[in-house]
Amino acid sequence: MNSIKDLLPGSMRERTFQLKARRDAGAVWNDPQFVECKKCGRRATRQIWNKAQYVCPNCGVHLPIGGYYRLNLILDKGSFRELDADLAPQDVLQFPGYPEKLEAQTGKTGLKEAVITATGRIEGTPVVVAVLDSRFFMGSMSTTVGEKITRAVEHATAKHLPLIIFSASGGGPRCAGARMQEGIFSLMQMAKTSAAIERFSARGGLYISVLTHPTTGGVTASFASLGDIMLAEPGALIGFAGPRVIEQTIGEKLPAGFQRSEFQYEHGFVDKVVPRTEMRETLAQLLRLHA
Repeated sequence: MNSIKDLLPGSMRERTFQLKARRDAGAVWNDPQFVECKKCGRRATRQIWNKAQYVCPNCGVHLPIGGYYRLNLILDKGSFRELDADLAPQDVLQFPGYPEKLEAQTGKTGLKEAVITATGRIEGTPVVVAVLDSRFFMGSMSTTVGEKITRAVEHATAKHLPLIIFSASGGGPRCAGARMQEGIFSLMQMAKTSAAIERFSARGGLYISVLTHPTTGGVTASFASLGDIMLAEPGALIGFAGPRVIEQTIGEKLPAGFQRSEFQYEHGFVDKVVPRTEMRETLAQLLRLHA
C-alpha cells in the first residue's frame, strides 16, 4: 500500500521526477548556456529552448529531448509512477567493453536503459506510457528494453489502460536498430514486443504510437508500427533502413523529404503529424474520444 507521503503532491517521488526532467532539459548540470539549432543555426539560451519545448522558434525543427522531460510535458502533475525502474541491461554475451560503455552511457544521461516506462494521467485519463530515449545507445533495442516494453504492455492489459509509446531509435545495415553487443537476444525482442502488443489488442486495448526523430531499425519493424493510431512529430525520420543506405542499395537518388513524417503522412503510414507543443492536447482528445 502507498504511504501517506507517497500520496502527497509534494512527495519525494514527484520531486525526484521533476529533478530528472530538469536534468534532461539541461537545467541542472553545467551544460552550455546557449543551444544552437542544428538546422538553421539559431542560437538561444537554454531557458528559451526549454520554454519552447526544444522546438526552434525560427525554423520549427524539433530537437531530440530526454525521456523524463518528455513525460513531464504530457503527464498531469503528480501522476507519474515509474515502472520497473531498477531493470538494468544484461551483458548476456559477455561482449568485450560492453559494461564500460553502459556505465559511460549512464553517466552521460542518468538513465539505466534506453526506455522509461510509467503510469500517469493525461488530463485525468489514466494511461501507461513508454518513452525511448535516443541519447542512450541511440534507443537501440536490448533485452532489457524489450522486457520493459513488454511489461508495460502487460500492465496496460491487466489494468485495462490505454497504452502510449514514444519511439526513437537509430538503426543501420549491421545492427537493424538492435543492440549489437547482445546479438540475437536483442533481435528476439522484436517478436517479443510485437506478441505483447497483439495480446493487448486482442483484449480491446487502445495503443497510440508516437514516432519521433529518428525512428528506424528494429523498433520501426516491431511495436512502433503497430499502433491503432499512428502519430509523428514534424520532420521525424521514420523507416527501417535510412535513406543513405537505400540510395546506396538501389543506386538512385530518393525524392526530397523521403521517409520524413510528412512523407509518411501523405502515403498513409502516419495518421497525423503533431507538433510537440500540441502533443498533450492531441493525446487528451484521442483518449477522451476512445474512453
